[in-house]
Amino acid sequence: MALFDKYPVSVSNSLSGEKELFTPINAGNVGMYVCGPTVYNNVHLGNVRTFLSFDIISRYLRFMGYKVRYVRNITDVGHLENDTDEGEDKIAKKARLEQLEPMEIVKHYTEGFHEVMRQFNILPPSIEPSATGHIVEQIEITRKLIAKGLAYEVNGSVYFNVTAYNKEHNYGILSGRVIEELMESGRKLDSQDEKRNKVDFALWKKASPYHIMRWPSPWGDGFPGWHIECTVMSTKYLGETFDIHGGGMDLKFPHHECEIAQAVGAHGKPPVNYWIHANMLTVNGQKMSKSLGNSFLPAELFSGNHPLLAKGFGPMTVRFFMLQSHYSSTLDFSNEALIAAEKGFKKLSNALGIIKKLNHPGGAGSTDSGLAENLTSLVDLCYTNMSDDFNTAKTLAVLFEMSARINDFKSGNIPLKNVSEETFLLFKDTYIGMMESVLGLREEEEHNQELLTGIITVLIDLRKKARQDKNFALSDKIRDDLKALGVQLMDGKDGEMNFTIE
Repeated sequence: MALFDKYPVSVSNSLSGEKELFTPINAGNVGMYVCGPTVYNNVHLGNVRTFLSFDIISRYLRFMGYKVRYVRNITDVGHLENDTDEGEDKIAKKARLEQLEPMEIVKHYTEGFHEVMRQFNILPPSIEPSATGHIVEQIEITRKLIAKGLAYEVNGSVYFNVTAYNKEHNYGILSGRVIEELMESGRKLDSQDEKRNKVDFALWKKASPYHIMRWPSPWGDGFPGWHIECTVMSTKYLGETFDIHGGGMDLKFPHHECEIAQAVGAHGKPPVNYWIHANMLTVNGQKMSKSLGNSFLPAELFSGNHPLLAKGFGPMTVRFFMLQSHYSSTLDFSNEALIAAEKGFKKLSNALGIIKKLNHPGGAGSTDSGLAENLTSLVDLCYTNMSDDFNTAKTLAVLFEMSARINDFKSGNIPLKNVSEETFLLFKDTYIGMMESVLGLREEEEHNQELLTGIITVLIDLRKKARQDKNFALSDKIRDDLKALGVQLMDGKDGEMNFTIE
């Protein structure tokens, strides 16, 4: 019997608003698509939480015996400013500001994204397609939607006709939005608008003469809309209907709603059986944003170089902290919460080191039935909690109980001979498996942050002295050498200097 038969998984489905028993389309196999990053900037902690949530989901499904094909895309074109059909492409704008080619921006921030994922022990997906690698397919599905009367071309751009779609289907089935209310809210269409209705959205946009990212199409040179790429890449690699689609809560509308409309319009059936959404991060009870000065880059968390932090925290501590809340709950960051998480993680990590070295002495011994029942019940609780909508918070609570038993075994308060070897091995394998394979928690890499910060501070002082002495060659060399090592210096007011570690 497979573990998923013994401990059936239930999932909170955003589509139905209910917790449902998970039944994959093909028994023993799971197809999962998650919207990946738009690679025009450094990945922030909100992104990290989303990708961590689906890392846990894919890890647990594999641990339970499923074969998982996990597809997570890279958005490298088509995502316009303010998530609308207007303005510049985010990547093209970044390229213009930094005087680089768009694909230089894509390469730089894609590599940065992958490095952050590695630091947090977030496993790579099975397939990582890019939007620019699927232009032909996006053009083809757009042609199909036009042929079905669900899209129309205006001046080289193509828009999805939501009103036509809504005659037979429900635009709003995922988000609960009502099309009549959407039509009435916000600004009215003006004479410059190409759309027939303001709820319509772009499948293909005509490229202006200065737009660098452009491809030939039946409607002229242009680029794909943001929503169409995910419909194309998900169904290409997982089929016209697949098991799980995930992403951040902020993508539910309009992005995921538009994905459903495009797929139903093109293929005539719902694309996804289970929609899963991860919730947002807050900081000290406030929404995380750059304007409030409370947003964090991973590097700032690791270095502690942020006004809201008293010290740096390792990636495994931050990962552990995020796992203390259910993925669908709002997670509030604070310096105090991270300090508490650091202590909790060390406790579980120490127990992990102990249990790996503990071996049963063998033989029958005088077994304690009550102890055996306690150990097996803890094992069952781990699986029951994780199978209940991937509840990492409740699972961690059980692991803390298990760590107490582990410490009892080490101290001799509970002699190992009092439990059968079979029960002990089940307990041991479950603790190690849940910690490492499911929750992805490993021993924290040792970073002597105080030493590192001290060395950088010494070099900054030397650079200040060099500038005072007008030794600009030495000053520039210190700056450039630090930059090459990933340390970015920033000159502040009154000659003060700050730094970030990339």
